[in-house]
Amino acid sequence: MQEYRDNGTRLGWLIDLEIRQVEIYRFGRDVEVLQSPASLSGEDVLPEFVLNLKDIW
Repeated sequence: MQEYRDNGTRLGWLIDLEIRQVEIYRFGRDVEVLQSPASLSGEDVLPEFVLNLKDIW
């Protein structure tokens, strides 16, 4: 994910199915870690986009 951040990616999700954890990477901000979120928002990068994680977990 660091390479993506270094190249200006504004939003990235690293989803770990084994421990049901999501790391959210945003440009210029610290990484946010969530445990078993039901969904992820595309925020201002992908307005109105929502990734439903209920079926994935």
